[in-house]
Amino acid sequence: MVTTSFQATSFQAPSFRAPSVAIAGSSDGARTSPSGSPRRSAAGLLGLGLAVIPLLLPALPAAAGMLDTVKQNPALARSLCEQFKQLNANGQSATSKESIARVAASQGLSSLDAEVLTTYVIGLHCPDVR
Repeated sequence: MVTTSFQATSFQAPSFRAPSVAIAGSSDGARTSPSGSPRRSAAGLLGLGLAVIPLLLPALPAAAGMLDTVKQNPALARSLCEQFKQLNANGQSATSKESIARVAASQGLSSLDAEVLTTYVIGLHCPDVR
């Protein structure tokens, strides 16, 4: 008869500790919310930015065409500059909501396209306008 004896030993799994993550600009490492996740995450912001890009792509051809219209018609740019200068003379901003609404109505544009057009015209043709 053969007898075998086994000695039971307890096994303890090694503990896992997540690496600490430092947020740029903070001296005390990651600041976390009560749930333990970083409040601001560069990767999260990048992901959000990348998620928004496809939503903006359909508007690019329309914006390019609208800006080409001003490039090919400098008289339109001069006319808009004169309107913007008149607004400034009256103490109004050329980029105010009211001004953008007027440009949108006169050019048959959405308010977003009118804002882009206004910024473009001011930047290239009348940088002294505010």
